[in-house]
Amino acid sequence: MLIGDVARRSGVSARMLRHYEALGLVRPTGRTDSGYREYSADDVRRIFHIESLRSLGLSLRDVGRALDDPGFKPSELVDDLIGRTRERIAAETELLARLNRIGAADPAGWEDVLQVVTLLQALGSKSALTRQRAALSAVEEVPVPVEALVEAVLNESDPIVAGALRWALAQSGGDGPALVAEGLGSARAEVRERAVRTLAELPDDTAGALLRDALAHPDVTVRRYAALALGARGVTDAVPTLIDMIADGRHDTDAADALAALAADPAQADRIATGLVDRLTRAGAGSLGRRRLTEALADIPGDVPSHALADLAHDEDRAVALTATYILGLRGARG
Repeated sequence: MLIGDVARRSGVSARMLRHYEALGLVRPTGRTDSGYREYSADDVRRIFHIESLRSLGLSLRDVGRALDDPGFKPSELVDDLIGRTRERIAAETELLARLNRIGAADPAGWEDVLQVVTLLQALGSKSALTRQRAALSAVEEVPVPVEALVEAVLNESDPIVAGALRWALAQSGGDGPALVAEGLGSARAEVRERAVRTLAELPDDTAGALLRDALAHPDVTVRRYAALALGARGVTDAVPTLIDMIADGRHDTDAADALAALAADPAQADRIATGLVDRLTRAGAGSLGRRRLTEALADIPGDVPSHALADLAHDEDRAVALTATYILGLRGARG
């Protein structure tokens, strides 16, 4: 079979077949009387093998090793190819995301494109100060797509920069809350925490609904931050989680302040007081937890907490009894 026939049947150009020959990958079995290359069926089969291996991303050098080296271990090369392919996909995915962000900024000219690119690079800088300046510029100078701000805030470890990014995101509007909420599903605990803390600083109704959903999140840290944010917004759905936080000693002072603010509504004061008392008398609260719950009753107005404190003044736990007695004295003085 002549080189032209082989090229037509294999889809490999005659030029590439000559290149393979120069590299020693495939050699024609013979020559015709006129000196033309002549390929056998085995030669053609080897060409197909070469093309198959190249389709996996192997270099021509590796193809030669795979076909001719008896000690060649394909598993090692395949593992290496998998790693390189993943790196390439990650790089291409990052490029695609960047291009989408530039497109979303709706640049009017190349100067706008360069400004957005510069700002995106600054958001990914190793310098915290540079990232902070970029966050401020995203609002004051160069409009940046919400997706870029969300990615930056979910990956930001510096608390000062994170605060600037959350502020910038709050000013940007759009689909920010929904995009941030996707971070609640991250496998990384720190990303989930950043997501809920960011939602807590977004003012719109969408963020509030997402925070309500977060009260049922399997991550207790997410539930706690959601409860604090909702309590500050006057959402009573947060009450059970806030009470648990006091009992567990996790952000208990902030949780008690949130409950006190919610209890300013007379319709909620008795419900909150009852919840505190129920949690206080539940098995497993522990001495310190019961004392913290007793202290939380101090800022809840109404008769229900007063009656509960009167009972607690005779509690078997001396620390609880003394705390309740002291609080009753303060309430009496105020009354």
